[in-house]
Amino acid sequence: MGQGAAVRDALGVYEVFLNGRRVGDTELAPGSTSYAETLHAQAEDISACLRPGRNSLEIVLSDGWYRGKTGAWRRPARWGTQTAARLEVHIEYDDGTWSTSGTGPAWVSRPSAIVRADLMDGQITDFRPSADPPISVHLLPVEAPHVDWSPAPPVRRIESIAPVGVTRTPDGACVVDFGQNTSGRIRLTDLGPAGTRTVIEHGEHMDAEGDLTTGHLDSSRPGEPPVPFVQRDEVVSDGSTGAAFEPRHTVHGFRYAKVRRDGLDAATLAQAISMQVVHTDLRPTGAFACSDPDLTHLHDAARWSFRSNAVDVPTDCPTRERLGWTGDYQVFVSTAVRLFDVDGFSRKWLRSVRDDQLPDGRIVNSSPDPNHLKMHPDPMVDHITGSAGWGDAIVHVPWVLHETYGDDVVLAENWDAMVRWVEFALDAARTKRHPSRVERSLVPLPHEEFVWDGTFHWGEWCEPKRRAADGSLIDPVGSDPMGWFMADKSEVGTAYLYRSVRMVASIATVLGKDEAAREYGELARRVREAWRTEFLDAEGRTAAGTQASYVRALAFRLVPEHLRDTAAANLVDLVHAADDHLTTGFLSTADLLPALADSGHADVAYTVLTQRTSPSWLGMLDRGATTIWEDWDGVDADGRATASLNHYSKGAVVRFLHAHTLGPRQAPGSVAWETFVVASVPGGGLTWASGSFDGPQGLITVKWSISAGIFRLDVDVPAGSTATLALPDGTHITAGPGSVHAECAHPSPHPNLDSKDVSHAHA
Repeated sequence: MGQGAAVRDALGVYEVFLNGRRVGDTELAPGSTSYAETLHAQAEDISACLRPGRNSLEIVLSDGWYRGKTGAWRRPARWGTQTAARLEVHIEYDDGTWSTSGTGPAWVSRPSAIVRADLMDGQITDFRPSADPPISVHLLPVEAPHVDWSPAPPVRRIESIAPVGVTRTPDGACVVDFGQNTSGRIRLTDLGPAGTRTVIEHGEHMDAEGDLTTGHLDSSRPGEPPVPFVQRDEVVSDGSTGAAFEPRHTVHGFRYAKVRRDGLDAATLAQAISMQVVHTDLRPTGAFACSDPDLTHLHDAARWSFRSNAVDVPTDCPTRERLGWTGDYQVFVSTAVRLFDVDGFSRKWLRSVRDDQLPDGRIVNSSPDPNHLKMHPDPMVDHITGSAGWGDAIVHVPWVLHETYGDDVVLAENWDAMVRWVEFALDAARTKRHPSRVERSLVPLPHEEFVWDGTFHWGEWCEPKRRAADGSLIDPVGSDPMGWFMADKSEVGTAYLYRSVRMVASIATVLGKDEAAREYGELARRVREAWRTEFLDAEGRTAAGTQASYVRALAFRLVPEHLRDTAAANLVDLVHAADDHLTTGFLSTADLLPALADSGHADVAYTVLTQRTSPSWLGMLDRGATTIWEDWDGVDADGRATASLNHYSKGAVVRFLHAHTLGPRQAPGSVAWETFVVASVPGGGLTWASGSFDGPQGLITVKWSISAGIFRLDVDVPAGSTATLALPDGTHITAGPGSVHAECAHPSPHPNLDSKDVSHAHA
């Protein structure tokens, strides 16, 4: 017979069946993209499905990301109104000849068993035979975008999870608990007699009565009725033996599934239902465990949160919005590279970020852009587009990929986009001023040319909420939206402007653009001087006086060296003033613990890390979290849920567990882990930690333990790498490829190793 391959793409989500057999194992193909600019094709070997003579080929097509609902407001995507599919079959016969065929006028269309399918709302399937006759397909002049191959792994069904419990509700339904919040769908093998309808609703939380609740995921805006959150699948049985329902044209974020059916038996349901975990098939690269099971659990929860939000693009949550927010991935990418190989996954997403970039250089808030702002102007959306910390993803994400994987291509691919972004920001700093500075001086002060203050910034979004006198939480945006909107967030904007311009200078050096490297290096210096003039006094105090401002100052190296210790001490004072809790928000929380540890305050970092009262990571776990919450108080003391219970950004804390608790981190200036340092920072009462990182040079394993006053360290250094072991007593050991063991007396208290010490030891 020979062998064959099928190449296909679609505006929508599709499956292909050859002679009744599903082709390939890719889910939700062709994935999410900015359809006006880019469409990805897929190819599969179909040799095993071919048979001599006549072959039957089917495409099942639904709305998907192209035409389906998107975002918190469940609006139809703005890419187009007509779904379409294109397929080619290439067959090589035994005699060496080839034939090619594909979609065309000879094809016919008929209703499938899928009555309705939306990626967010859910899928309705009726397995009963349809009497509708086939009709000719529409051959429309669809304006397809550029077709390319995706560099990302495909979305696949990763694993199956059985229920851990089934609860009967007063209305006769059953709530199935799978024990883990994630993204995916259910598989149901008991569909009942012909005509039986089963309805399945999905959510993250059960109320005190044991019923599914989703009200915390509803969306509302002032003056508009709330948009109810819905994730509902339905199936009607045809009575056939062995039939199973698995809705492959939708995906849900859930831990619980509420199942409704006449005569439903809980015991039978528990055997017939399972959760199918669905996300991009990322290769795991990082592992971590330690003597504190809660910290190991925290690591697992953060890992599950990222998995849940890696359904073809990095999203904020797998439930309410499912948008590829640039700020979320900018915050998390440095952690993502320690958990999974995300090079191709990230490069695919960056293609959409570039596709969506506006003519003036602004990066939109989320990509692929559901508003399609380039083609559909919207004054309100336009006004909140172009924020520091969000748009900077176009610079920071490629740089992290380069540092981690040695990927120079990603720098070249994004060079023009990142230059346009920083030029927009530099121009905004030069030409626009916040009203508070105009009030201070009608004529701009000389340094204000590099203070980015006159355009919209999200700022230190999602700081822990304060409590009113009655104990209720105060939403700073909802309680005073105009005050929040008009607040001066220039400290954040200018800090990110410095970091991005400095990175662009480094990227220019890598790409051999020497003149650009000099130009942006000088601009970065001037932005940093402007930040110091405007936001730092001679005693190392920031003008904002917040934990976040000090974290940024230390992490971005904005503070002069002679003031770093003072600034770090000020940060510690603020932590103590908050009863040893964090008060950092969306942008700075990931850097809080590293900033403390690297400045000699690892004890404070561990105190914050192991807090159990809100706001704290372990407090989430104590209230049943299996993923990271959007709000620190995502489930209150009475068991009521608020906002999303699966937002990965706060999970970036586990980078501290890898790079500090365990210890391996790249040496300054190293690329692709050619040289690294193991500087384990024990604390928090830990007696051992172990883990690994499977990087570009091979597998790095680290294990340390403390017993009888002795610190013991074992490290495996892969071929192609050299390592420096920085022991707690100050000893430095250089190690080449192979296994190395080291011991020293464990001092008490443990002296902390800052990045300057590690760098000097490596050199």
